[in-house]
Amino acid sequence: MAVDYTVIVVYLAGMLAMGWWGMRRARSKSDFLVAGRRLGPVMYSGTMAAIVLGGASTIGGVGLGYQYGLSGAWMVFTIGLGLLALSVFFSARIARLKVYTVSEMLDLRYGGRAGVISGVVMWAYTLMLAVTSTIAYATIFDVLFDMNRTLAIVLGGSIVVAYSTLGGMWSITLTDMVQFVVKTIGVLLLLLPIAVVKAGGFGEMKAKLPTGYFDPLGIGGETIFTYVLIYTFGMLIGQDIWQRVFTAGSDRTARWGGTVAGTYCLVYAVAGAVIGTAAKVLYPNLGSPDDAFATIVKDELPVGVRGLVLAAALAAVMSTSSGALIACATVANNDIWSRLRGAARGRDDEGGHDEVRGNRVFILVMGVGVIVTAIALNNVVEALTVAYNLLVGGLLVPILGGLLWKRGTAQGALASVIVGGLAVVGLMATYGILANEPVYYGLLLSLAAYVTVSLATPPTDAAVLAAWRDRLAGRGAPERASEPVAAHQ
Repeated sequence: MAVDYTVIVVYLAGMLAMGWWGMRRARSKSDFLVAGRRLGPVMYSGTMAAIVLGGASTIGGVGLGYQYGLSGAWMVFTIGLGLLALSVFFSARIARLKVYTVSEMLDLRYGGRAGVISGVVMWAYTLMLAVTSTIAYATIFDVLFDMNRTLAIVLGGSIVVAYSTLGGMWSITLTDMVQFVVKTIGVLLLLLPIAVVKAGGFGEMKAKLPTGYFDPLGIGGETIFTYVLIYTFGMLIGQDIWQRVFTAGSDRTARWGGTVAGTYCLVYAVAGAVIGTAAKVLYPNLGSPDDAFATIVKDELPVGVRGLVLAAALAAVMSTSSGALIACATVANNDIWSRLRGAARGRDDEGGHDEVRGNRVFILVMGVGVIVTAIALNNVVEALTVAYNLLVGGLLVPILGGLLWKRGTAQGALASVIVGGLAVVGLMATYGILANEPVYYGLLLSLAAYVTVSLATPPTDAAVLAAWRDRLAGRGAPERASEPVAAHQ
């Protein structure tokens, strides 16, 4: 394993080096939080694909393929569909808003009265997303180094916190681009063909497995519907995803770059399911489907290649973890802390070094909190389900309603967030965290509250709507701070 260890260590060292290099570029709030809003289509596509395809999409996607066959692709496939929908229908308008958070968008649309509560819901979602990604380090480092769970979480989490704190979104963008390349080579170009060949090819796989493994709908219609509701719609409104949209250098980049990333996700989904199906042929009696990825990598790949594919798994986890971490810190600082201490709304702080330092502090604090929470929790699926149920049940209706229905009001949005969020929490306590009912009923109650209260209250002020339309059209947005003259540090 010496060669494999070397590959992993070089990869981890490269991540820290990217963080240090990114620190030299992050000289304004815009640089630190949204990479200066100037990413081109290639880098934007790579980083967007990297953040949405995390450990759950890689290790979990292969596990679903092991359990259900080709229909196990549906979870990751619905993520790709959500990213495609966001890119084609909403991304250009979102990018033109020139905001930093989803709650800022709600303030612009409704007149500034839903920010703190929506910020708390979004913060809870991004926190749990970061926690679930951090827990996944334990699985990977256990395969690599037979490492204690707590130590693995601390090691992996500390590296992500370090490069995220140093350079913010610039560091995360650079590392995500590397991680995208590593995942493409490791999973699509190496593991996929090797796994199929080792399993004897598709003919042998079909001969050895039940026909249900090759049924595109074998996982079940209700499960597919739930994936669409949680993941496809979740992609439309998550702060971690929107914050990447904010990095696009133009409307065209946001639309077409995101479309390329979404298409890549669809290919990645099928690849994971095929790898899992091949693993079922090779190892029919694994204790857990989630062991399929690590087992086939450890036992079937040659030296060096094995290290690269494990680095790809690590890259998948790190990209989601870092994206969720900066989103969590951005929401905590800009939507919760700044509002609670009475910061003036609408003030443009771009270019201020104090703003950069303040956001660094929040990333560090949130990072430590994520690591501690990850050590305390064991069930990744439950934590991720809580995160997406809160996000979809509490925020989907007021966000999409604000974008699509001009009659929606601030009171309706606030009622929707509160009713949907509380309903989801109460229903999870009643039906169980993994039940489908909480998000179904929570979403319906959120919609009912939004429509009823909006129609029962006066329409949004015409001046607020006019300012909103101007921002959607790219007019009236804050001027981008001029880039500071480069200086040696």
